[in-house]
Amino acid sequence: MMILSDLARVIRSKNAGPTLLTVDVLFADAPGFARGVASLTVAAVARCYARRPEDVRIMTVPSAHAVKIVLPRSVPAGAPGDRDAYGAQQHTPLLDLIV
Repeated sequence: MMILSDLARVIRSKNAGPTLLTVDVLFADAPGFARGVASLTVAAVARCYARRPEDVRIMTVPSAHAVKIVLPRSVPAGAPGDRDAYGAQQHTPLLDLIV
């Protein structure tokens, strides 16, 4: 069994404005990218983040072996209760995703 953090070279997150979050997943090669894309489905990401599948957008860039995920933040950046104003720690739910 392999998890995403073992397969991906980079997994990072950041804000895309105050209400959206982006997660970038970069792979070292085409086989790793193909395996990652097969596991990074809308349903799987929605489960990891407790979001509705229709709120998750996934874009792939095969030439860069990259996947970009966009989803709404649970709390707007800088709002009361926000524990990560930059969104830089929001990639962790994907680290243990089985690929």
